[in-house]
Amino acid sequence: MCTGRVDMEFVLRAFLNGMDGVFIGGCRLNECNYITHGNYHALNMVHLLRKIMEHIGLNPERLRIEFMSSAEGNLFAEDVNDFVKTVKESGPLGKGEGIDENELKSRLEAVTKLVPYIKLAKKEKLALRLDKVEDYNELYTTDEIARLFDEVISYYIDPDKCQACGICLRKCPVEAIVGDKNQIHVIDQEKCIKCGTCFEACPPRFGAVKKIVAEPVPPPIPEEARIIARKGA
Repeated sequence: MCTGRVDMEFVLRAFLNGMDGVFIGGCRLNECNYITHGNYHALNMVHLLRKIMEHIGLNPERLRIEFMSSAEGNLFAEDVNDFVKTVKESGPLGKGEGIDENELKSRLEAVTKLVPYIKLAKKEKLALRLDKVEDYNELYTTDEIARLFDEVISYYIDPDKCQACGICLRKCPVEAIVGDKNQIHVIDQEKCIKCGTCFEACPPRFGAVKKIVAEPVPPPIPEEARIIARKGA
C-alpha cells in the first residue's frame, strides 16, 4: 500500500488498540512507484501528527517514518530495530508518559473524532511538498497546534431561524443533521465533522446555521419542541 494512503486515523487507531509505537516505511522520496508522490504526503502527515501527540502529552518518538527501496533489506532491519529500541525505552504507551489509561483513551478518542476537522483546517499545509526533509520539522509549530485545538469550530442550527427547508440536511456529507418537513433541524455533534457544508448551504435569507468558535454548542431543543407551526396551517 502506498504510504500516501496512511491516514492519521489509522495511526490513532493503532494507539487506541494498545500499540506502543507506529513505524511507517515508504519508498524513497522522488522514487514513487505510482507517480503520486504519496510518500511526501505521508511525511507531512507524520510531522503534523507528531506535533499533535506532543500536544496531548505523548512522546512523538513513538511515531516514525523512514524511506528506503525494496532492495534495502538491511536498512529496513536497522531502522526497525532502532525504532523498537526507542519504543522500549519509552515504556508502554501512556505509562511511559505518566498518563492514566482512561485519560489516555479519552485524549486519543478526542483527537480521532477531530481528524476530519484537522485535515480541513490544515488542508493547505498538508498539500505542501517541501524541497528538504529537514524543512518539515518547522512546518507545524507548538503554538499553531495549541490554537488548532483551542479554537475548534462547531456549527449549530438556531431553532428560532430554522425554516425546515431541508437544504442543509440533504447537503450534509455524513448525515449528521436530523429533521423533517415542518420540523426544526438539529446537528448531531457526535457525527458532525465540522466541514461547514451546512453553513454554506443555508439560504442567506434564513441564516439559521451559526458558526461557533472555541465555545460550547447550545444543547439541542427537545424533539417535541421542534415542530414549526406554519401560518394558516
